[in-house]
Amino acid sequence: MEGVFGVAQAGVARQLADDLWLIDTQFQGECQIIASYLIVGERELALVDVGAAATLGALLAGVRAAGFDPEDITHLLLTHVHLDHAGAAGALVQRLPRARVYVHRIGAPHLIDPTRLMSSAARIYGDRMEQLWGTMAPVPEDRLEIVDDGDEIRVGTRTLQALYTPGHAIHHIALYDAARGIAFPGDVAGVSIEGIDFVRPPTPPPDLSLEDWDSSIDRLDALRLERLYLPHFGAVGVPAQHFAVLRGRLHEWGEIALAGMHAGKDDATIAADFARAADPVIAEQAQRGTEAAEAVRRYELATNYLMSAQGYIRYYQKRHPELLH
Repeated sequence: MEGVFGVAQAGVARQLADDLWLIDTQFQGECQIIASYLIVGERELALVDVGAAATLGALLAGVRAAGFDPEDITHLLLTHVHLDHAGAAGALVQRLPRARVYVHRIGAPHLIDPTRLMSSAARIYGDRMEQLWGTMAPVPEDRLEIVDDGDEIRVGTRTLQALYTPGHAIHHIALYDAARGIAFPGDVAGVSIEGIDFVRPPTPPPDLSLEDWDSSIDRLDALRLERLYLPHFGAVGVPAQHFAVLRGRLHEWGEIALAGMHAGKDDATIAADFARAADPVIAEQAQRGTEAAEAVRRYELATNYLMSAQGYIRYYQKRHPELLH
């Protein structure tokens, strides 16, 4: 059974199974915010999600800390193309001659030309853009592999099946290892930092769809998985419970956002409503005192309330304008 297996340079690379490592990309110098997963085969390595361009150095250092040469990376498997998951892909293919990028077809154009992704993020993050994310380099089209629902990718002894799982993003896939009963679900499984039993929905604009997200949760939950490996952050050992909590909070926050919109609140005020609902629960589930405050801060680093509020606002305006009257 896969789980916490060993440690190499704690906080950088942790072995989860004989052929699987968690690489902490050390986002903004912090541990346990954004993970990449290293799958080891004979003369081949795969990374599931690659983090931001700004954390490229930490990612490669983590591969080396696990005892492997980044030059052996052959597969870059992306659950979706948001900057915290795919931002380093272009820079990696420039450095790694054997690496190919696997991505859902809807996301592929944004890797070939990331201008729109970068412009959209710049509107949100402004002058913090470079510090947070770095510059996303394009991926040459001849280094891309298009992945559709049901496609299988073989790495070492693992066969990963791509499952189209929109809701968080329209170009989102999860990667399912049926033989081991595990999945790399990307952000459709939410944010849950190791050691804290709180599941937070990442709901950025422009693609949030509660209907699609419910269907994606149904699809993953029906697999009766034994374990999830979250990009934010780490292993989840009771997926059914995790999905139930995520679904409940997705809709709870939807009700908060809709009530706020009816009251004429802006995105920042709705974000504050989310914080009032969630922060005390996060703090209660963490330890007392400064560690509780630290847990609240780290969840906000992984997925911030303002972006989540903006996602709900766009969702209701775009998909359910009838609910706003």
